[in-house]
Amino acid sequence: MKERYKVVVVGTGKRGMHHAAAFQANPRFEVAGLSDVDEARLNAAAAKLGVAAKSTDPRRLAESVRPDVFCFCTPPSVRTDLVRAGIESGARLIAMEKPVALSSTEGFEIRRLLEGSGVKAVVSHQHRYGEHYRKVKEAVASGALGRIHTVYGTSTGWMMHMLSHLVDYVRWYNGEADAEWVMAQAAGRGKLTDLHPSPDYIAGFIHFANGVHGVIECGAGAPDVPEVDYWWRKCRIGAQGTDGFAEVLTGGGWRMVTKEGACSGGGSMNYDLDMPPYIQEMADWLDDDAKVHQCNFGSAYQGFEIMMAFCRSAAEGGQVALPLASGGDELEMLRAAVPQRKVLLAMAANAKEYPS
Repeated sequence: MKERYKVVVVGTGKRGMHHAAAFQANPRFEVAGLSDVDEARLNAAAAKLGVAAKSTDPRRLAESVRPDVFCFCTPPSVRTDLVRAGIESGARLIAMEKPVALSSTEGFEIRRLLEGSGVKAVVSHQHRYGEHYRKVKEAVASGALGRIHTVYGTSTGWMMHMLSHLVDYVRWYNGEADAEWVMAQAAGRGKLTDLHPSPDYIAGFIHFANGVHGVIECGAGAPDVPEVDYWWRKCRIGAQGTDGFAEVLTGGGWRMVTKEGACSGGGSMNYDLDMPPYIQEMADWLDDDAKVHQCNFGSAYQGFEIMMAFCRSAAEGGQVALPLASGGDELEMLRAAVPQRKVLLAMAANAKEYPS
């Protein structure tokens, strides 16, 4: 009988409960402890899941439970302390929400901690498991699109919510090739004070080592996806090649045009379908070092550096080479450089002001 892995989940909001429920439903895991700063929410979650060990102090809980998996689904302002708590608890794998960090300086430190400890880590880019996302990946891999020359992603959601996803999936469609440089611009300061601090709009280009060109738009200036009704699902991600294109809409299926003609299919963001395989791959990786989780930290970190390079380019101008040679505080760079004026949108021939 295979080993059963103990899990501590920190954060019992919507995403934390998605994780906890998926761990609990998998026979390879036991949700052994829960933590949240909101005691009432924590008590409700513990009662719902039938978990006895709970605490508003995640470090103390982890030290007591000694989990195999330390999972946290918290705001991005508390990444480093929780990574350190997971490592010090003796966890073998840390599962964390995106983005990896709020600055390249913090990202460097998190990478140093993980590499020094040898602890495995994964970052929640769970949409990779959506059937419609995988249809595009299969189209690229099959050669039906010919030679891929461009990958792209757009979202009307703001950077710290959505850019990590966009970059991860375009990298995935491009075989996770290394990026050599980026160039970007940003506008609008309304969201820089948000819990997920971001410019109102950021857009840029990625030059990959295999010659493929990446195009990303994120925020208030990005094109709408009218086929989809809710902002979190208004993402368009795809690949163009010499013989056609294929793209996925997070909340609206997939479509493809090749020399053989046009085809399309359904699919939408669905945690009930996307989370189980994301969780199962953690068990597989814990069982066997060779079965590296496809959302592993190393891959996610490359996408994170692209995000931070976008911010540097928007703040300082010009191309930014990758990988980054030194850390910095990219959000402070943006706060100093981005104009005060708000972003204006032109939608359906009507100019609309983006709410700050």
